[in-house]
Amino acid sequence: MISASEFGWIMPEIMLAGWGLLLLIIGGLTRGPVASKTCGVLSVIGSVCAMYFTVNLWGGNQEVFNQLYTIDNFGTFFKGLFIAILILVSVVSLRYADREEIGSGEYYALLMFGVLGMMVMTSSHHFVTIFIGLEVMSLSIYVLCGLLRGNLSSVEAALKYFLLGAFATAFLLYGMAMIYGSTGLMDVADLKKFFLTKQPFSATMFVIGLGFLIVGFGFKIASVPFHMWTPDVYQGAPTSITAYMATGVKAAAFGALIRVFFTAFVPFQFGWSEIIWVLAVLTMCIGNITALVQRDIKRMLAYSSIAHAGYILVAFITGDRTLASSMLYYLMAYSFMNIGAFTVVIVLQKKGDNNSDLDSYAGLGARHPFIALCMSIFLLSLAGVPPLAGFMGKFYVFSTAVKAQYYWLAIIGFLNSVVAAYYYLRVMMYMYFRDTIGEPGTADKAPGYGLVMLICIWALLHMGIFPKTFLLIAQKAVGIFS
Repeated sequence: MISASEFGWIMPEIMLAGWGLLLLIIGGLTRGPVASKTCGVLSVIGSVCAMYFTVNLWGGNQEVFNQLYTIDNFGTFFKGLFIAILILVSVVSLRYADREEIGSGEYYALLMFGVLGMMVMTSSHHFVTIFIGLEVMSLSIYVLCGLLRGNLSSVEAALKYFLLGAFATAFLLYGMAMIYGSTGLMDVADLKKFFLTKQPFSATMFVIGLGFLIVGFGFKIASVPFHMWTPDVYQGAPTSITAYMATGVKAAAFGALIRVFFTAFVPFQFGWSEIIWVLAVLTMCIGNITALVQRDIKRMLAYSSIAHAGYILVAFITGDRTLASSMLYYLMAYSFMNIGAFTVVIVLQKKGDNNSDLDSYAGLGARHPFIALCMSIFLLSLAGVPPLAGFMGKFYVFSTAVKAQYYWLAIIGFLNSVVAAYYYLRVMMYMYFRDTIGEPGTADKAPGYGLVMLICIWALLHMGIFPKTFLLIAQKAVGIFS
């Protein structure tokens, strides 16, 4: 029996769903620049209200709706991260979406619905609700990717993401079905008890199902060899949506992956960790090596995001629930680094031009010193240079591998970080040590862009200089697994 009090535990989700429907109505009744700005401002206000309700859930521990949905620090951590991403992307979109003429009520509503799906994914411990959250998130992003209707690459990105996303979702769903067929259970907590009590089950069907789960989640986190969609989709999608996907979607997939595997499949950690070991090495190496030859900044950041998924998998492999906080810390830092970097890309892009060629960054330090400085900070953090958050994130992740005696994995990760530094520093070299190539481009200096860049820089410096505060939050979030 569902009680009315249970709805109080899902106020952030209710807020986003209701506010998104309101924006759909407003978008259907009004059009034009004023309507776009109004919807953008309302989106920011609604997101801030959702953040307020989310913060109030911290410390709560409750299962609702017949145990299909859970409220705990792990889910609340990710809800806060998703809403922070939503706020930053919405602020960036106040100018960008209006400039590209995509800033309707539908645009901001889909951003909210996407975050709603992310929340459901990471707060569910039942396969059915995880799948529902995944579909809500995915369907929203399929549409968002193709909003630049006059741009062929945007339409191609949406179609490619839809087709490959549907294919990966089928693997994930079939994996869930195989595990259910093997054990008769779909709740991850019940699966944990089932395996610990050594109940009989079909091992062959279970192993196949587990493999399909890894394939499905691997697509969403863009790990090799399930990464082929990433550069084309990231390059073709509106840049604000690229930032949204590179951070929110990846964090949601990792959140669901951690909850499922660190709860249900811990007894089989040795088996699946060997598979993830190979995926982590391939993801780091191929992501970084391919990024070396990219001339487009968005494609470079796409391959960079693939490599960063490999770094996070390094900590995931250990299966040590007490050390899982390093993954959450890294996801926080990664989100601010990428949103900041993609904001700079947006600032330097022209209306209707979704490209970001490396040559357009030549001489940026002389033309726009503040923008070049911001981009340098984001790139240095991505490279893992102290005292920025990227350094501490990699330090915690590789330390986790060393503590679990995965020494070779830590060494491979460190060497990949050195390789990655080359293509990050190459962009800085173009900005400061190359003359402007061709006609100098202009920068779109809307106040919202500067605000987002400064917030991201503050977060990266604060997390890098005072990491223990954020690591403690992450440790409390993963405390549910101990």
